[in-house]
Amino acid sequence: MSKDHPDHHDAELAFRAYELRREPVMRESRNAINRDFWPKSFADVQALTKADHPLNAAWRQTTTYWEMVYGTIKHGIVNADYFMESSGEGMFLYARVAPYLAELRREVSPLAFQNAEWVAKNTPVGQKIFAMYSARVQKLLASK
Repeated sequence: MSKDHPDHHDAELAFRAYELRREPVMRESRNAINRDFWPKSFADVQALTKADHPLNAAWRQTTTYWEMVYGTIKHGIVNADYFMESSGEGMFLYARVAPYLAELRREVSPLAFQNAEWVAKNTPVGQKIFAMYSARVQKLLASK
């Protein structure tokens, strides 16, 4: 479903997505999730979805941001390969959630990570980046 070739519109959207990642609250949310969210069970993921969890706001901001970004790929708005070359961080988050995705969808939201999952399964660059981050997550979790 992706565009066959990137054009200047793809570049404009990629730069805009990067600008949004640099916004101070967004940057802190991303940093908090990337630094502190290392689930070892579905209970760890589910805890973040509760309003009283210290990382809940960061979780909501980060997950919805990446779902919007990856939605532009899924719906053919931007060229997948071009966009994923600079937008793999969301796959790092998705790799931490993927083992618990069925439970997350059953217990919290049936729509959780639908765009990240689509990118990870249906685009060559997404598949490669997801595999790389999945291996990295497994290694990091084993060392914690």
